[in-house]
Amino acid sequence: MTRGTASLGMYDHPAQHVANDRLWTAIARALRRANVPNVPDELDRSRNVEAIWRDPGLLFGQACGYPMLADPTLNLRMLALPIYAIPGYGNAAAQGSVLIARAESGHQPLEAFRGCRAAINDPRSNTGMNLFRAALAPVAAQGRVGGQGRAGPFFRSVVETGSHRASILAVGTGEADLAAIDCVTYAAIDRFEPALTSRLAIVAHSPVSPSLPFVTSRATDGATVAALRLALDHAIADPDLGDVRDALFLVGVAPAERSSLAPIAALQADAIHAGYPELC
Repeated sequence: MTRGTASLGMYDHPAQHVANDRLWTAIARALRRANVPNVPDELDRSRNVEAIWRDPGLLFGQACGYPMLADPTLNLRMLALPIYAIPGYGNAAAQGSVLIARAESGHQPLEAFRGCRAAINDPRSNTGMNLFRAALAPVAAQGRVGGQGRAGPFFRSVVETGSHRASILAVGTGEADLAAIDCVTYAAIDRFEPALTSRLAIVAHSPVSPSLPFVTSRATDGATVAALRLALDHAIADPDLGDVRDALFLVGVAPAERSSLAPIAALQADAIHAGYPELC
């Protein structure tokens, strides 16, 4: 019998592996009690998240909202939006990115980074690219001739690093000057690898958008979707998982449908309207 797939790879710092494993164990236990078949025993850490999103057997995972909107071949169904306890974001299913620079440049306004080098984790990332672009669009637009048309390049270069942690390293080591880091990822790095953030400063905060949704394959039947949502609710409320949720900064979940991602598309549209359609 083929087992389904489960993944929590979006926020899975090595120091969070045990917490994510325990969270999944609790969810899996509840699913089995509800007679959901083919529940996997363990999280899949053998593949990258993009491959897992495309797995028709995906039972439970977490995805970035930007590719869910931009890529019609991603057949994912939203289960819920997580709520994270990150200072500055309140008790809501919304989050943003922190724009970071080396500590000696942290007092400068965003305009001062015109002509510098940027780092992004992935051009398809909401927190690493879309929110970065949204934060810069009003500043980049000031470079339009006569206030019309498309803004010229804001940065001298943009390097793709492959992960938020790698972007943090790129800025910290001087390979890049500015990056946008998912606020939950940054909180984890700051907690578990403080040496990496000690040489950095937060220059600005991006606009907020919906948090990274918990998802399942669109092929998952309705009864299983209902069981997944109930199992997730139970895990969030379980007092025995308090330390697990603390390790993951997770304090709640909110109901969600695909329309919940509309603010992500709106931020992209605003940047295009401002004449800054590409992070460059």
